[in-house]
Amino acid sequence: MRAHIVTYGCQMNEYDTHAIRSELAGIGYSFVDSYKEADLVLVNTCAVRGKPVEKAQTLLGELRKEKRQRGNLTIGLIGCLAQLPEGQRMGKRFNVDIMLGPGAITQIVPAIERGRFQSFEFDNELRFYSPPPPTGSVSAHLTIMRGCNHRCTYCIVPTTRGPEVSRHAEDILNEARALADAGVVEVTLLGQNVNSYGLEPGTGVRRARLEGYPSFAELLRMVGRVGIPRVRFVTSHPINFDDDIIEAIADTPAVCRYIHLPVQSGSDRVLKRMAREYTRDFYLNRIKKIREFLPDAVISTDIIAGFPGETDEDFEETLSLYREVQYDMSYMFIYSEREGTPAANHFDDMPREVKARRLARLADLAKEISLERNQEWVNHKVEVLVQGPFDEEGMSLGHTRGNHVAVIAGNLDPGIHQAVVAHATPNRLYCIEALEDAMLDSTV
Repeated sequence: MRAHIVTYGCQMNEYDTHAIRSELAGIGYSFVDSYKEADLVLVNTCAVRGKPVEKAQTLLGELRKEKRQRGNLTIGLIGCLAQLPEGQRMGKRFNVDIMLGPGAITQIVPAIERGRFQSFEFDNELRFYSPPPPTGSVSAHLTIMRGCNHRCTYCIVPTTRGPEVSRHAEDILNEARALADAGVVEVTLLGQNVNSYGLEPGTGVRRARLEGYPSFAELLRMVGRVGIPRVRFVTSHPINFDDDIIEAIADTPAVCRYIHLPVQSGSDRVLKRMAREYTRDFYLNRIKKIREFLPDAVISTDIIAGFPGETDEDFEETLSLYREVQYDMSYMFIYSEREGTPAANHFDDMPREVKARRLARLADLAKEISLERNQEWVNHKVEVLVQGPFDEEGMSLGHTRGNHVAVIAGNLDPGIHQAVVAHATPNRLYCIEALEDAMLDSTV
């Protein structure tokens, strides 16, 4: 039996795919690189924006054609898109055999055994895998919680991923120890909002802790003592990014000083329409506190351009916030309407060309600031986790502790290497391997 898995979207989907591969291998499946060679094809989907939905739909059309031609192909649509009416309509249209939402992915084996099966339940006892460590990899993901209790008006995640549920700390630590024993040198803790780990249901700043669970700050310290040299985490919500977390990063050497803190907009008016639960001043106060405790922190963000009702003045406030924070890197998107969200068909949208112009201006500013900040690392020493060869012959590709993409001269083995930055662009640091006496040590 041969399987092929296609994964779209976030790191949590990648983690789920790794776990599913382990489950399938346990019942005798091997894996092939093309769906044309497979008996089972699983499409692990993302529904946050329109583009991955379009990709999934195109692939399902190809799979339906393949199934008609040979008949013996089982198709599975799993993940966030499967949870939505839009995805369920696709499942019927493209003759999909298996439909599993994100909360039911652990049922993949019984689903395959039944042949035709669907589940969209959020059973908290079934929402977490403990997959074996990835073979031969120096980095890994580790899910610590699932779901989101926030109700941002543009976001479909609370619908697709369900309410927040935290994984037991001992299960997390056991998986981290297994990764360390397998030679993993970097682990990324995953959650839709990791800062809410271990908190009672609800939203907002003041939430009680669940009995028997550490805070996220305490969990960071615990994972930081396991023996994995690099610990990361994504994603954070500013409202729950408290001083304890900042202090935990500062006093735990293994935790990388890279913080991804999505702002989405610099305008209070737009933030309110987005239901982000914080103001511009609140967000900037969090940045100020981070810079105070972690002056060498690398900070990135997410921004939506062209949210419905965003005026020219609102957008200028986003640009001014970007300049004030001086982000090292950012992930920016044109607003994409998602069926089932409060913003869909409820707020006044704007022409796509307006959104595109704003995104282009934002990208130009981001490129300018990223170049300035990256050039500050020229002639300085950085620690690079090499993961494989670069496109160019004789070069290796990796990333720093600060999550900068780094290219190093030489065919280097996967693992941690010391390097000196020779040249910088807005998107990359170009490095050479460091000599023993090479300039400054760095945390990035």
